[in-house]
Amino acid sequence: MDKGIHFFSQEEGISPKIAPELLGIRGRQANEFAELGFPLLPGFILDTSIASELGSVDIKKEVKSLLDRCSKIVEKKYGDPENPMFLKIVVSPNLAVSDYPVLHNFGLVKPVIAGFTRWVGETFAAHEVLFLLRGILRIEERLKGLEGRTRERDKITAALRDLEGLVQGNHPAQSAENYMDAYAGFFPGGFFENAETQLFIVLEEISKLLAIDEQNDQDTALLIQPMVYGNYGKDSCSGGFFSRNVVTGEKKLQGNFHREKFNEFGGNGQDIQKIEPRYLKELERIARTLEDQFKEIRQIRFTIENKKLWLIDQRSMDRKSTQADIKLLLDLAERKLVDKAFVVKALEPLRLNELLRPLIDTAGVKGLKKWNGGIAGAPGAAIGRAYFSTEGLLEAQKLAKQKGEDSRFILVLPASFAGDVKAIEVAAGVLTAEGGYSAHASVVARQYGKVSLVAPALKIRGKKAALGNIGFSEGDYLTLNVPYHGESSVYQGAASLIEPKPAESGLFDFISLAKGFLKDFHVRANAETPQDVVLARSFGADGIGLCRTEHMFFQADRINVFRDMIFADSGEERNRALNKLRLMQRDDFYRIFKVMAGKEVTIRLLDAPFHEFMPHNRDELKAYLGYLEKSKKKKVSEAEVRERIEALDEFNPMLGHRGCRIAVSYPEIYAMQVRAIFDAAYRLRDEKVAVYPEIMVPIVMNASELKLIAYGKKIEGADYTGIVEVEEILREEKKVKPVPYKIGSMIEIPAAALGAADIAKYGRFFSFGTNDLTQTTLGISRDDFTGFMADYTRFDLITGNPFSTLDTRVKELIALAVERGRLTRPDLVCGLCGEHGADPGNIRFCMETGLDYVSCSPYSVPIAILAAAQEEIRRSESGE
Repeated sequence: MDKGIHFFSQEEGISPKIAPELLGIRGRQANEFAELGFPLLPGFILDTSIASELGSVDIKKEVKSLLDRCSKIVEKKYGDPENPMFLKIVVSPNLAVSDYPVLHNFGLVKPVIAGFTRWVGETFAAHEVLFLLRGILRIEERLKGLEGRTRERDKITAALRDLEGLVQGNHPAQSAENYMDAYAGFFPGGFFENAETQLFIVLEEISKLLAIDEQNDQDTALLIQPMVYGNYGKDSCSGGFFSRNVVTGEKKLQGNFHREKFNEFGGNGQDIQKIEPRYLKELERIARTLEDQFKEIRQIRFTIENKKLWLIDQRSMDRKSTQADIKLLLDLAERKLVDKAFVVKALEPLRLNELLRPLIDTAGVKGLKKWNGGIAGAPGAAIGRAYFSTEGLLEAQKLAKQKGEDSRFILVLPASFAGDVKAIEVAAGVLTAEGGYSAHASVVARQYGKVSLVAPALKIRGKKAALGNIGFSEGDYLTLNVPYHGESSVYQGAASLIEPKPAESGLFDFISLAKGFLKDFHVRANAETPQDVVLARSFGADGIGLCRTEHMFFQADRINVFRDMIFADSGEERNRALNKLRLMQRDDFYRIFKVMAGKEVTIRLLDAPFHEFMPHNRDELKAYLGYLEKSKKKKVSEAEVRERIEALDEFNPMLGHRGCRIAVSYPEIYAMQVRAIFDAAYRLRDEKVAVYPEIMVPIVMNASELKLIAYGKKIEGADYTGIVEVEEILREEKKVKPVPYKIGSMIEIPAAALGAADIAKYGRFFSFGTNDLTQTTLGISRDDFTGFMADYTRFDLITGNPFSTLDTRVKELIALAVERGRLTRPDLVCGLCGEHGADPGNIRFCMETGLDYVSCSPYSVPIAILAAAQEEIRRSESGE
């Protein structure tokens, strides 16, 4: 049709010769639906070339003709007193953002009220008049304001305030005709007397507005369609649904419909699956077509009027689960509608957290007192009884299991230490007052898949604690809600949780697909318990990048044996303790190697200083004294024990006697661990299991340290037996062939990074411990920086959290160490095993720098895999 007017219907789309921008965004959408063959209400578009020029263009003949075409399709007639067709007008700019109102019910004039009321009732008819008035008066208010007619605009504004109250009410005080009479003065004569007159008045008013509105740059069209009603007789209904379940991703319509109701107004909805089969089949076709077209879950609204189904609108659905998106993406890929790269690029890596952590059931927290705030240490949700000490929590857990009671607990402490690891491991979550994202409690919680929140406002006094408006005692229930994005919460009482089910969520298939894009880069896990290793492997980890052997000694049945080794009065006593520890370590390594068969396992030899293994409070000391009296069968002096513990104190233990420095002083400790590693490796080799141990020496500052520990040294009056010789001696004892292994260094202080060229002479791999490297580079304690970080951020002295996002100076040291190390040893393997390895923002740097892998907690492995796969795809698509 000429004059910039374009008709569309389910059977007829707009000519492809018409430039899409002439139709406006809503017009283009309507035409797309027409081309898909959906049961779309017919209509026509006054395109951008004429929408703001209607005062000088006569289109009455064309509009009347198109209204007749619409009437034949919807089986109602515009202006008919018995079965009237009403119109909606949509102002359709080319920009997605617009503040023009949608205008409804044009054609609702006095001659048709009686006929319309017979179909929908008096109350609904009056409401529709109010909706018509509110829409067109908003147009008039804006028009009068732009024309400078402020007095008229102010009258309209006052009328709109009154109308708003009437629209919100369920029972209009007057009839439809009375409302028309009350507001007729705002419009030209005949506005409520004749349907055609009303329509052309409205079109001219809108056109005037578009002509002078700065928001319109001759790029706005008008979309005109008939209206249908879900309450237009007993064979009518309205409803809305999602193209699949937005929580589970099940390929089944989710939503409801309302019989004889319009827009769910006052209706009691029924499950969409209970709608008549012929409608359900068509709605399913629409849903599947839309998902295939848009490659996402869609929200759809429909109306059935007198047994005829009409699609009202459809849109993107923002509030949906990650599981639902994954299920859709895998479905599209299986049917070859998208390629694998599309699937991998479609999700932000951090969204996978939702599949790995329990979620709060929001319906279960109503009525619970809540405190908001804190620093997220490890995301997720946790419920349990609060205990204020490791000993108290472990004892409570033991009793709960014996009695068959609830064994969920929240560990509540000012701060955690190495001795609290065993409580964090069995707790559902940990709430502390000190530190931040990189505090001990946060790091350990992420390692074990627990929830962690740091709340500086937390005050603990004896067996009671306070957090803002929440007060609780030991044994009371708490609920922690720590989302990955947004504000964290602590609830007083027990909510209910939705537990993750990775196998059912599609996560494993999704990660397998993502791993297919990884070439020379892979993701390992930080893990030292068999259960964590199993979990890491199931999440796609290609090896262990950090097995922290000191964590193995904190278990209740081991820590006192380790203390015996530290406090031994003779070589015989020390060797006895070391032998017990060796057997424990051997069994641990055996299980870890077996799960990771064929993959590298990087074992960090003892790193923690001795003081971390000591009792930290009165209860722990009392328990240790009891152990000593029982094992030594004699009374032990508390003062003597305290004296020996205090002798281990250091002013700055994290830069003191730890890591390889302990091995220089006590070579027998590393020798014990190395024997345990190869005991396990030889046994598995005999079982035909491929084992690839990587032995890592921590806190190295120069090449001489690594050379000594790896290869030993003979000096006058003393010999130092290195790792290589320990393995050779053990192999000779067992009369076995060697297993392949590597010795390497952790690079976690600037001196090691700068001396990488020399260190690489004696180490075959580097692993960057970026937690300590950040601390030693910036001179910031990860456990204390939150005390002043807010001030630094306020004055822009530092950007972000350097313990989650790598600092540029730390990056520079890593890049320098890789470059210098590979000049000495071109095949040097380099990885990153700090908490930074879990941050997708750091992975691109790691890949660009030439690292071979990152290693992170098991629950972060899928996130790192996805981030790495997306980076590989980006490189491929950009030609890098």
